[in-house]
Order: sequence, then structure tokens, then C-alpha cells
Amino acid sequence: MTTLDEQGHTGEAGRVTLSGGLEDEPQLDFPGPSTPYLDYHSIDVLLSLHHPRSDTPAEPTFYVLGQVKELLFQLLYRELCAVRELLDGGEVAQAVWTLRRTRRVIELLTETWDVLGTLAPTEFNAFREHLGQASGFQSYMYRMLEYVLGNKNASLARPHDTVPRVREQVQAALRAPSVYDAAVRLLARLGADIPAAVLERDAAQPYVPHAAVERAWAALYQAGPGDSMFELAEAMMDIAEGFGRWRALHLLTVERIIGAKSGTGGTTGAQWLRRAAEQRLFPELWSSRNLL
Repeated sequence: MTTLDEQGHTGEAGRVTLSGGLEDEPQLDFPGPSTPYLDYHSIDVLLSLHHPRSDTPAEPTFYVLGQVKELLFQLLYRELCAVRELLDGGEVAQAVWTLRRTRRVIELLTETWDVLGTLAPTEFNAFREHLGQASGFQSYMYRMLEYVLGNKNASLARPHDTVPRVREQVQAALRAPSVYDAAVRLLARLGADIPAAVLERDAAQPYVPHAAVERAWAALYQAGPGDSMFELAEAMMDIAEGFGRWRALHLLTVERIIGAKSGTGGTTGAQWLRRAAEQRLFPELWSSRNLL
């Protein structure tokens, strides 16, 4: 008879027993009205959230990919919050490990544009009116992701001011230090000459690059590979570059599908995205290259 531990887990011995000892044969019978996989991932709930607004064949692709992006935004936000805490605790190696996984998630997120780019302009136009004023920049998880990455723009939190529970989450993300703030604080704790104005700045305000931070990153690079902080710098550059790719491909996909037309949320569409694509996360990590 299979026994469970205190958390209800079967453990390896239990899994062998449940398999019936037959190699390469899955268990096919389960008690109750569900299966463990369905319950673990809440599959019935997840699939019930699929409600396209039209009968247009291409809309499900657009709709589902939007939901997938939201899940990945949330995952990235949680991972980067964990990195921030690890850096505050001086756990650089674990922060680097988490950043490596985070970069892979960003790559997966970026690939959603490859799928959306298969929508022909006429296919998108067939259901575009059903979007109304809905636009991706109204995504609160994306806004929180940008905030933890350091792109602080308080005005873009306004669409969520009247949404219960969401406003508090977005405002907390706006006021919290970014993962880059945590990295700069770590540089200071390790002896870098970082001015108090940088370390004690209002985290809700846009980050202003400082020459002292640029010099600190350049000095770290000059020390060469083999140091954990060197690994951190490169892992953070992976994130910054990966997010830059996400923005650039977003722009290209929009231009491919709707050209230079205005966005559904009232923006100038491609023009708005082009300005966003020119932004660089973790600015002194980029500019420090000029000193090497």
C-alpha cells in the first residue's frame, strides 16, 4: 500500500508502486473525478479563461498568445524580485543563476512575436475592432515588470488607479528599488565609490545615470572574468539585451501587421514603440564599455 508524507507526497517509492513496476507504462487509472496533472496546473480553470470576441479564425492565436505573455510577465517579475532580494543579501552566485534562467524566459517571451508575426494585416483587421481601446501597455504585470527592471514612469501606472487590488500592486512596484538599484548598492558595499545621491535616491523616480557608477562597472570589467561580480554584470547585460530584443521585435511585428497606424490604446503605434526600443536598461553597464 502506498503511503504519503505529511505534505501528501508519494515520494519515489510511492511512484514506483503506482506505476505497477512496469517500465515505460504510464498510470492510466485515478480515483475521483480528476487527474493529478489537471489538479496541479488548474487546467480546467486555465482553459475556461479562453473567450475570443469574434469567430475570426486568426483571433484565437492573438488571444492565447496575449494570455501566455501575461503568465510570462508574472514569472519574470517574480524571478527578478527574487534576484533583487538575493543581491541585497549578498548572494551573488545564486542571483547569477536565477538571472540565467530569467534570460531564457525572456527568450521564450520574445518568441511570441514570431507567432504573432504570422498574422496577415487582413486577418488582424478582421477582429481588431473587437479590441476596442484594449492595448498591451495597459497590462499591469508588464508595468510591474518594467518597474522592477528600473524603467520608472509613474504616469503609466494611471490606467490601474481605479482597479481594486491592482493599484496597490503597481504602486508598490513603482516605489520599490529595481534590480539594478540592488546591484549598484552591492557595488557600494563591496567598496565602489558610489555617491550617496545615487544610493539614497527616490526609487519611484526615473534612474539618472552617474559617471561614478559607470566607472565602478568599468573597473569591475577590467579585473576580468573569474570574479562573481563580473559574472553578475554579464548576466545583467544578458537581461538588458534580451529585453531590448523583445522591444525591437515588438516594433517590427506591429509595423508588419498594422504599419504606421495608431495603436488601439491611443498611442502612435509604431512611433511609440520605436522610442521604447531605443531605451536601454541598466544604462551604465552599457556606457561602461566606452571606458574599456
